[in-house]
Amino acid sequence: MIKPLSIEKLRRRTNPKDLGFETTMDIGGLETLIGQKRAVDAISFGLKVSNKGYNIFVVGSQGSGRTTYTLERVKENAKKEKAPNDYLYAYNFDNPEEPIALSLPAGKGPELAKHMSDMVEELKGVLSKAFENSEYEDAKAQLVKEFQEDVNNLMEELRSWALTKGFAIKRTPQGFVNIPVILDEDSDSESDQDQEETHASPDDKKTKPKYKEMQQEDFEALSEEEQKELQKRSEEVSQKTLEVLRLVRDKEKELKEKIKTLEAEICRTAIMPYMQELKDKFGDEGKLGEWFNALQEDIISNFSVFVAAARDESISEQEFSRYDLNVFVTNDPENGAPVVWETNPSYYNLAGKIEYESRQGILATDFRKIIAGAIQKANGGYLILQAEEVLRNFMSWDTLKRVIRTQKIRVENLGEQLGIIPVSSLRPEPIDINLKVILIGSRLLYHLLNIYDPEFQKLFKVKADFDIDMPRNLENEKQMALFVAGFVQKEKLKHFSADAVAELIEWSSRLAEHSQRMSTQFNKICEVIVEASAWAGEEEVVRKEHVIKALREKQFRSNLVEERIFNSFKDGTVKIQTDGVKVGQINGLTVVDMGDYSFGHPVRITANTYMGSEGVVNIEREVKMTGPIHNKGLLILESYLGAKYAQEFPLSLSARITFEQTYSGIEGDSASSTELYCLLSSLSDVPLKQGIAVTGSVDQHGNVQPIGGVNEKIEGFFKYCKVNGLTGEQGVIIPEQNVKHLMLDHEVLDAVASGKFHIWAVKNVDEGIELLTGIEAGVPDDKGCFPPDSIHGRVMAKLRGWMEKAARLKKDLDKADRCAREKQEKETDEDKDKSNS
Repeated sequence: MIKPLSIEKLRRRTNPKDLGFETTMDIGGLETLIGQKRAVDAISFGLKVSNKGYNIFVVGSQGSGRTTYTLERVKENAKKEKAPNDYLYAYNFDNPEEPIALSLPAGKGPELAKHMSDMVEELKGVLSKAFENSEYEDAKAQLVKEFQEDVNNLMEELRSWALTKGFAIKRTPQGFVNIPVILDEDSDSESDQDQEETHASPDDKKTKPKYKEMQQEDFEALSEEEQKELQKRSEEVSQKTLEVLRLVRDKEKELKEKIKTLEAEICRTAIMPYMQELKDKFGDEGKLGEWFNALQEDIISNFSVFVAAARDESISEQEFSRYDLNVFVTNDPENGAPVVWETNPSYYNLAGKIEYESRQGILATDFRKIIAGAIQKANGGYLILQAEEVLRNFMSWDTLKRVIRTQKIRVENLGEQLGIIPVSSLRPEPIDINLKVILIGSRLLYHLLNIYDPEFQKLFKVKADFDIDMPRNLENEKQMALFVAGFVQKEKLKHFSADAVAELIEWSSRLAEHSQRMSTQFNKICEVIVEASAWAGEEEVVRKEHVIKALREKQFRSNLVEERIFNSFKDGTVKIQTDGVKVGQINGLTVVDMGDYSFGHPVRITANTYMGSEGVVNIEREVKMTGPIHNKGLLILESYLGAKYAQEFPLSLSARITFEQTYSGIEGDSASSTELYCLLSSLSDVPLKQGIAVTGSVDQHGNVQPIGGVNEKIEGFFKYCKVNGLTGEQGVIIPEQNVKHLMLDHEVLDAVASGKFHIWAVKNVDEGIELLTGIEAGVPDDKGCFPPDSIHGRVMAKLRGWMEKAARLKKDLDKADRCAREKQEKETDEDKDKSNS
């Protein structure tokens, strides 16, 4: 007979003395992540490789420390690296719709922007004073004087030449006209008008002939040939006049250019010290130098705005906005490479955006409204994202992949990118991107991306897999103690005694569902640390009882559903028998998972067997209340029965098996061995002990296989036995492979220690049925026959009896059918004889 497990196997203990301290005050904090060597090495490798595509996908469950460690490790690595360049967007003097991206050493961006702002303010006064200088006015007046003299000379030459052709040039509001003239023999001097028109000096008037305008009658007095000749000379004079006027306009243009050149030279001389200081301080090579040159020429071209601003404070600052600089991204040269942890990776938060403002009822923007996103801020460093959040936001995943693939990014709003907004907008110059992307997500998401996104493997070549548990050895137990010490120091909580830490370590094994391993769900461990510290009250140190108290109170806050089910048992609504014996009835065990809390409770399983050929029928399956795994377990059970009892004769039986008082779906095969015990009891007519509950699946050969939730199942049945009174014969049968998973509650351990409750571990169905019935299962002899008093012998006898009885019944039925046919044939023959006679 199998003996109950010793108490040492029911919960692996941690000796507080082995931890090497009295309280966590005596030790320091944890320096590295424990139990995650694979993930730690993978992250270190991924950070080391700078080649394209070696981005990192951190895989693990929530609470495993994946996010905290990743952030700390990346920040530590980033501090050792050189800070990347700043990026600024500047006005494009050639094409304002395409702002220029300028790159400067880290920290120089804001410095250049401030220098530019200060310089523009200074230039307003400097340029105003430069053009108030008398040298400028004198030089400008000399240019105008020279222009006027040139124009006068041209016009005098034109008038003199026109007179030789018999015409005078006269200015009118409509322009210059040529008027035919004749000699005025009666006049002694030129009229005042003639003096004005010809600009002649008094000395010239003494020698020049006198002319007067030709009247209509004078013109008519001319012959036709003379009139034509006059008309021809008029056209010639008009053409000459136009040529001279073109020369005058050219002179005007030359004057303007000379004045402009003069102003440019004055302006260039005035701003040269400032521009040279700018170039000396920030450099004049490459694109930045080209922009400085374009800036200089633009200031020279628009100096009048500066002069006006110095004289009139009402000049709008918008006039000078082109000289501002948009510090797009800046980095501190002392802080190393940037690390950006974007918790809301929407498209705009990732890729940046162009903002608009209302100007006189119209949406307007400029290069100063270009806003950086997380990708640009992390450029030259590291970008950390939650994979699920990236996939949840529209266009974020596609944008991220495109940036990684092309290593460039242009800021563009979604509406324009998708063609939803037809208006034109800015087209900022794209900037080069060189960053390491680290995604954090679940294993399911990682595998789905592998399957459905062909680019995923090319872009994220490093997988850092965080395990859900770690080996439980003395080294890791001490590391866990360091983790507790570091956490209480960081959160300013009460320190833990060694026995409190030992209790936490044992609970972490319970969380891992394995006595030889410890959970890495550090968030749940931290919750218990915080709550135990709170329950310690006024005491200076958290002790074991405080940790137990925290765990029980945490359970109490979540076990309302469990209590309702348990109360249904206590008031008799749910029938569970925890003592005595019963044929064809057994207590199975099930686990209910509420997400934040799981618990076990017993369920009554019953079986009826009788003659027939339907085989084993699960009532729940017939009404579609079971899942495929449970159905598989039942088919395996039928296979076991056939292999065990149908070697000499066909297996012929009908059986009905059900989970009593269950009204929801049933899934899993952990009750298949329980169902088999119930069937064997019904077939052998041997009662089962109701004080023993059973869990475990079974294979086709009768071997019992491990199941999940073993601790919850045992504790659930213990609670039901306790309320009815512990008899000392109650307990639970579990698969032998589940012994290593046992981390039972202290209350169950106390009952086991006092002999009031027991845990048995079995390898196969024979061991289990012997425990449940107290009768040997039976071993077949050389002929394959089981002892008649054994369980298998009794089952075999019943099945054989049913077969023989079925054979006799068939024989009697065949004989009755034969007699009936003979009687019918005889009656038919007699009827024929009567009709023939």
